[in-house]
Amino acid sequence: MLDERDRRLGMDRPITRRDLLNGFGAITAGIVLPSSASKHKAPSLLKTESSGGFYPPALTGLRGNHLGSFEVMHKLAREDNTNWGPTPKLDKDHYDLAIVGAGISGLSAAYFFQKERPDARILLLDNHDDFGGHAKRNEFEVDGRKLISYGGAQTMAAPSGYPRVVKRLLRELGVSMGVFNKAYDQKFYRRHKLSGGIHFNKELWGRDATIPFDVANFRDWMPMFDSRLEVQDAVSKMPLSQAARLEILRLFTTTEDQIPHLSEAEKWDYLYTISYRDFLIRHCGITEDEVFAVFQDLTSDSGVGIDSVNAASALWSAGLPGWETAGLPNAGQDEPYIHHFPDGNASIARQLVRKMCPEVAEGESMEDLIKANFDYSKLDLQGAPVRIRLNSTVVNVQHSGVKSTGAGVTATYIRGGQAHRVKAGAVILACNNAAIPFLCDELPEKQREALAMQVKVPILYTNVALRNWIAWKKLGVGALVCPGSYHINASLDFPVSYGKYQFAKTPDEPVVVHMERFPHRSNEGLTPKEQFRLGRHELANTSFETIERNVRTQLAGMLGPGGFDPARDIAGITANRWAHGYSYWYRSLFDKEYDDDNDPRYPHIIARERYGQITIANADSGANAMMETAIEQAYRAVTELLG
Repeated sequence: MLDERDRRLGMDRPITRRDLLNGFGAITAGIVLPSSASKHKAPSLLKTESSGGFYPPALTGLRGNHLGSFEVMHKLAREDNTNWGPTPKLDKDHYDLAIVGAGISGLSAAYFFQKERPDARILLLDNHDDFGGHAKRNEFEVDGRKLISYGGAQTMAAPSGYPRVVKRLLRELGVSMGVFNKAYDQKFYRRHKLSGGIHFNKELWGRDATIPFDVANFRDWMPMFDSRLEVQDAVSKMPLSQAARLEILRLFTTTEDQIPHLSEAEKWDYLYTISYRDFLIRHCGITEDEVFAVFQDLTSDSGVGIDSVNAASALWSAGLPGWETAGLPNAGQDEPYIHHFPDGNASIARQLVRKMCPEVAEGESMEDLIKANFDYSKLDLQGAPVRIRLNSTVVNVQHSGVKSTGAGVTATYIRGGQAHRVKAGAVILACNNAAIPFLCDELPEKQREALAMQVKVPILYTNVALRNWIAWKKLGVGALVCPGSYHINASLDFPVSYGKYQFAKTPDEPVVVHMERFPHRSNEGLTPKEQFRLGRHELANTSFETIERNVRTQLAGMLGPGGFDPARDIAGITANRWAHGYSYWYRSLFDKEYDDDNDPRYPHIIARERYGQITIANADSGANAMMETAIEQAYRAVTELLG
């Protein structure tokens, strides 16, 4: 039953499919599959008006690790299930290559393999109902207008430094980096006088306060308008004690080097050995709990709080205050963070698919790709050289004979509750490293142990379609950090107009707001991996209704002073839940690090070793969550097989 408060928030508005996509909390209680796995059915596939058939990007509600995508793997990994019902149906077709995972790495591997072997037959198997892995596209229809956003992989960061093989692939796909100089409206924030800001919520801080002051340096990676508030005025508006205000003011205004006895190189070395919380205590004189609480989770992309992030990363990557206090020199100009398609890196995945499965969509250019209608029924055509089979969870991969005989590899997968088996000359495992030991038990024990060491950062990317952004304009903010709120930040989507897709020009036009949550447990003495496991458990036990209520409550508190009404102004919500999000990278406070990124002692190097006709390609293989890593590792894996 909804109470009056829920109705004011708009929880009774029919904007999402709560009945179908409402979470998977039962999974953690062990209710994964019926006792007979063959009876298990994924949720019914919905039809949408966008394509006349099943079209995943237009689905709202709970996406990312959606219902039907994980149950089989959980049954295998958590319950050691190997009984998948009747004898698997043997696929009639034999493939030169089968790829487990149709994310960026899996798609790139298929592309590289086909380029070298044009006559090859390739099958990609993926457990989700959409391709792209984390590079997912979200669409909304608002008042007759289509809005496009990203549900995962966001932007091509610093592409000038990409490896040569990645640059070549992007050129072949038709990606021109120069286009973004115009496509990304770099004057948008200044034209509308939108700065970065901070929001304090009433529940934690005593009152709602949205302050247009950029405490987390959004302007380091977004061309924001400079705050209209001086630091003294901004701090005076924060709902904090006088002692906490004085400490924050000192933190933002101190310019004297507090570790002058260290050279620049020594400073960096030292800052990698202490947490940002320790840096605040030792060198900034911070003692008030309120101050620590303000900055606690602003190192968001790291997946953990300031107690578990080294000070160097907090200052350089997260843009938290203290640069001058550490005596660091003026930072050089970074490559602008503008290389963003309206759907993020989903455009890269879509172009790879269109190149290999041309019947799925018309056109050739990246510009016409943005609004191209994709026909998902054409992904798995009989006789096509490259086939993509979705809703198919691989549960076993093994050599057909002794691995050195060249007899090939078999892969068993579950689709619609039925087990299937396919034969291929070779297999590339382009899936989560941590899943591989369960589906390929013939790998050497040392390699299986290394694979199992991958624990990904859990992420919740929530996209909210608004009928307008008038409240943002009135408040003078374009992006906010929200200490203590359910989502740690919220921002207007990037102002990108690409091809025939146009971003909102005026505040009365609809827009997408992007919100992020990185669940973890701070200040409990836990390692990042321990925190990530607990965060994953939280996501698994969170219903869409809970996420929606938090979204509406948070936006109402943030934007209410600007006239925002969540019941009236929210047109749609898509929660992209990634229980296994960013690939784990080594943390200086917790992990042994070596001078060479390819040092053979690293677990990810051991984990990616080729085994007969089975090899591994994913971002995990490079211990880096970036798109370029996924592509580079795909190239390595294909080269290993063909070399």
